Amino acid sequence: MMQEKLGELLPLEKINPPAVLAVACTSAATIVLWKWVAHRSIQKKMEEARRWRDDSLEQMEKVIWKLKQKNPGIQSEFILSLPLTELAMKLKDESLSPESVLYAYIKKALEVTQEVNCVTDFIHNCEEQLQEVKRQKEKGLLYGVPVSIKDHIGCKGHISTGGLVQFLSRVEADDSVIVKVLKKQGAIPFVKTNVPQSMINYDCSNLIFGPTINPLNHKKTPGGSSGGEGALIAAGGSLLGFGTDVAGSIRLPSSFCGICGLKPTGSRLSTLGLASPIAGMKSVTATIGPMARDVDSLALCMKALLCDELFHLDPSVPPMPFNEEIYTSSKLLRIGYYEDDGYFEPSPSMRRAVRETKHLLQNSGHTLIPFDPPRINYVVDELFTRGLYADGAVTLLGKFKGDIVDPNLKSQINCYSIPIVVKRILAFILKPVYPRIARDLSALCGVGSIKNLWKHHAAVAAYREEFLAEWRKLKLDVILCPVLGPAFNEGYPGKLFAATSYTNLYNVLNFPAGIVPVSKVTKADEEELNHYRGHYGDPWDKRLKEAVKDAVGLPVAVQCVALPWQEELCLRFMKEVETLVHETKTKK
Repeated sequence: MMQEKLGELLPLEKINPPAVLAVACTSAATIVLWKWVAHRSIQKKMEEARRWRDDSLEQMEKVIWKLKQKNPGIQSEFILSLPLTELAMKLKDESLSPESVLYAYIKKALEVTQEVNCVTDFIHNCEEQLQEVKRQKEKGLLYGVPVSIKDHIGCKGHISTGGLVQFLSRVEADDSVIVKVLKKQGAIPFVKTNVPQSMINYDCSNLIFGPTINPLNHKKTPGGSSGGEGALIAAGGSLLGFGTDVAGSIRLPSSFCGICGLKPTGSRLSTLGLASPIAGMKSVTATIGPMARDVDSLALCMKALLCDELFHLDPSVPPMPFNEEIYTSSKLLRIGYYEDDGYFEPSPSMRRAVRETKHLLQNSGHTLIPFDPPRINYVVDELFTRGLYADGAVTLLGKFKGDIVDPNLKSQINCYSIPIVVKRILAFILKPVYPRIARDLSALCGVGSIKNLWKHHAAVAAYREEFLAEWRKLKLDVILCPVLGPAFNEGYPGKLFAATSYTNLYNVLNFPAGIVPVSKVTKADEEELNHYRGHYGDPWDKRLKEAVKDAVGLPVAVQCVALPWQEELCLRFMKEVETLVHETKTKK
C-alpha cells in the first residue's frame, strides 16, 4: 500500500538518477559553501575585535609616553611596591600625584599583558576620569587608584564580550553600577581583563583574544573565569581588580595566582550592568567582588563601595555600610574546619594548607572544631549542577550559535550538547561503574518543568537551614576549609568542572567566602601526589592528579567562610590568617 502511495506521488519510471545525483551534489556543495561563509563571518568578527584590542594597546603606549613627558622622574618601582592602603594615603595627602600612579600602572599592565595576554581593552577615557576626580570637592576613599575590571563588567563605550562572538556587537551605553560607584569614590578604571569563552569555566581562554597564562608558571592556567584579573594582579599590573563568581570564579584565580579575593553575599554589591550568558539563572547565586594582593586592600575596597551612592543606584542592595569595628576586632573566634569535602579528595598541598593554618590559629588562642558539610554529593550534583543548568544548558548552548568552541571548552560543551534522553541512558549505564559521573550526567538534564524548578528552589532553602543548624549547634563564628589548587595545567578545567565542589558549595548557600594564600607547593607534596587515588578512582580523580602535578613553588591557599551579610567578619578572619602566616614566615 505504501509503495502504491509513493508511486502516485513520485512515479518511479520518471526518476532520472543522474539528475537526482546532480541535485544531491548541488545541495551538499551549498551546505559546504554556507558553512564556509558562516565560518568566515565569525572569523571576520573575531579579527575586528582583535584589531580594536590591538588599537587599545597602542593607545596605552601613547598615554604612557604622554604621561611620562608631563611627569618626568616618576618613581614607578616605588609606586608599584606600595600596598593599596599606603598608596591611597599618599594620593590623598598629595605626596604622590594621580598622574604618576596611573602612568606606573598603565606601563606595568602593558608589560604584563605582553607576557601573559591578560588585558582585552584599555579604558581610554581614564585620563578624563582622572581630571574629573581631581575636580571633585571631596576625595573619595579610592582617590586616584587605578582599578582593573573583568571583561563583562559594563563600562560605557566598551564591549562586554564574555569571550563570545554573539556579544561583540554590544557596546555598553552606560557604566555598570559598580563602575559608577568606583568613579564616585575617586578610582580610575583603566583596563578590562580576559575571560574564558562564556565564563562558565575556570580556565582563561577564548578564540577572540586567545589564552591568558599564569604569570607564575606559563604552563599553568591562571584560573577563571576572572583569570585575566588574577594574572594581572599577581604580576603587579594592577593592585585592585574586580571579578565575578558563580562557582568559584573569583576564588579559583585567587588560589591559582596567589592573591586574595572575596566573594561577597549575593546583593551585598550590585551586579547591575554585567553581561551574562545565563541571565535569569537564580538557582545558584552569582556575585561580584574584589581581588587584590592583600586583605586590607579588599577591606578598603568594600568600605569604599558600601556607600550611599551604591544604595541609591541599586535599591536592591541592603543599605549596610562597612562595619569597621567588626573588621578590626581582636575577639577570639570559634572556627569550624574541614580538610576534605568528600566529593573530591584534596591534593596534598590543599590538605596541608588547611592543617598548618589550623595549627597557627589554635596556637593563637582560637578554638578549632571539626565540621562536616552535610550531604556534599547532594549539594554538588542536585543543588549546584542541576540548578546551574536547570534548563538542560539550553540557554548557555544558545550563546554558542554563530561561534566556534574554544578547544579548552570542547569537553564541557560536548557533554552539555548530548541530548537529554541520551544523558539519562548514559547515566543509567555508568551508575554501577562511575557513580559520580553518572550523577553529574543526570543533573545536567536540568529540572524538566517549572513545578520542579520551584521544588528545586525549596530544596536549596531547606539545605541552607540544615547547614545553618549544624553551624549553630557547634556555635561557630566562621569556617576554614580548602580551595581547589594548586594551579592546573592548561586545558584541564574544562574536563573537571565538577572539581569546583570546594567553592560552589558557598554559591549554593550564598555565604561570603574569601581566599588567602598561605604556603607553596613543596617537593614532599609532589611526591605524595604520586600516591593520590581520589575518593572514586574514576577518570575525574585521575585527571585531577594530572591537572595539579609539576607545581613545586606555586602558591597554595585556604578558604575562609562566614554567614550571609558578614563580609566584615569574613575579612577579619582572612586578615587573622594572613597575619599569622606572615609572622611565621618572618620568624623563619
